[in-house]
Amino acid sequence: MVIRPHGFAIWEFLRDELDSRIKKSGARNAYFPLLIPQSFLSKEAAHVDGFSKECAVVTHHRLRAVPGAPPGNLEPDPDAKLEEPLIVRPTSETIIWHMFGRWIQSYRDLPLALNQWANVVRWEMRTRPFLRTSEFLWQEGHTAHATAEEADAKAKEMIHLYADVTRQMLAIPVVMGVKSPSERFAGAEDTYTIEGLMQNGWALQAATSHFLGQNFAKAFDVTYKSSDGDEEHVWATSWGITTRMIGALIMTHSDDTGLVLPPAVAPVQVALVLIFKSEEQRKAVVQFADAAFSRLKARGLRVAVDDRPNMRPGAKYYEWERKGVPLRMEIGPRDAAKNAVFAAKRIGGAKQSIPVDEDFEAVTCSLLEEIQQEMLQRAEERLKSRTRRVASYAEMKDLVAAGGEDSGMFLVPWKCDSGNERKVREETKATLRCYPLEGQEECIGKDCIYSGDPATHMAVFARNY
Repeated sequence: MVIRPHGFAIWEFLRDELDSRIKKSGARNAYFPLLIPQSFLSKEAAHVDGFSKECAVVTHHRLRAVPGAPPGNLEPDPDAKLEEPLIVRPTSETIIWHMFGRWIQSYRDLPLALNQWANVVRWEMRTRPFLRTSEFLWQEGHTAHATAEEADAKAKEMIHLYADVTRQMLAIPVVMGVKSPSERFAGAEDTYTIEGLMQNGWALQAATSHFLGQNFAKAFDVTYKSSDGDEEHVWATSWGITTRMIGALIMTHSDDTGLVLPPAVAPVQVALVLIFKSEEQRKAVVQFADAAFSRLKARGLRVAVDDRPNMRPGAKYYEWERKGVPLRMEIGPRDAAKNAVFAAKRIGGAKQSIPVDEDFEAVTCSLLEEIQQEMLQRAEERLKSRTRRVASYAEMKDLVAAGGEDSGMFLVPWKCDSGNERKVREETKATLRCYPLEGQEECIGKDCIYSGDPATHMAVFARNY
């Protein structure tokens, strides 16, 4: 997948905010190898089972010309076969825990918290741009702690951090929860998740944070000497967010015209579209627009000027709408003469004339904040209205099958059972997205919607990407 500059800038804004917050949480950035010895991956049984079908494997370190074939025909050189195959990282727990074993000796070395910005490869047979691609970008955090309680608290802290950034930057509200045992990350004791609701009523797992227990510490023999002098295995977490968030952004907010971007991550927040017919008009409009542009740039806003003479105004408007620019300001000769711009929000509403006076920058910033909040409010209303409580499994099954406005997230009492979970998926195509972190007391005294046995959790089911 090639990400062009306009799309990559969205990732950069999200990445910069996350990087700042991750560092404030106590983690430091590092970098680990792309290629991991196969034996490392094999040390943790659940981990290798979870990723074995997705691994890209390097077996040779050189190519050679095919004997007797025309020039340019190459094959792996049999004399360059690696003694041990290397895995192109699907995630970095194994290589990082190999290093943690060298770095951690005493309780004084804990907690140890590292973060990596990198690419990973998970070999997907059916890809969807941004959502599920063989290679994607992400950050992956890894921590080691002296106690289980401290590690679990860190895993929860990071999922709350992801939820907050997703809400504030992308204007996407999410459901925070813990995955059922069958949906956990391979090798984890618990997986915390944030789940967003897309416009078609399907759910999307946006980010995860894992309490790994001592599984990797035992597999890689990572121990520390406690203050009492005892040798103990450390407790671990890992957590990550990916370029899948761009897909979540597109499917949460965009429309048939194109992208709809929240100002917080829009590469261009304000587009100044110039309208003129003659050279005289062009000079007057350009001079006025340059002054407005300079003022907005000085305020820290991301602004573009569209002064192309070979396009009709309507074509210019459409192009900026398609790119999702939150605020378009049209400037023609009459606007310049009135010392004003004509502003249109990407999310709709009446256009308005804005004076280019001493309040111009403040008014523009206020409009952008209104757009950010209105986008969040729309998404929150959708999540609220399409999170359904149903009276029976039959009702949920019918609504999932109907799709459209009837689909969404279904909050139901549930008895934790991997077999029944699989049956629901086979019968409805809905999966158990999570057990929400809030409101679990609601299941007390209720029966499971599927088995009729006493419920152990409140669960969210939905079709998902």
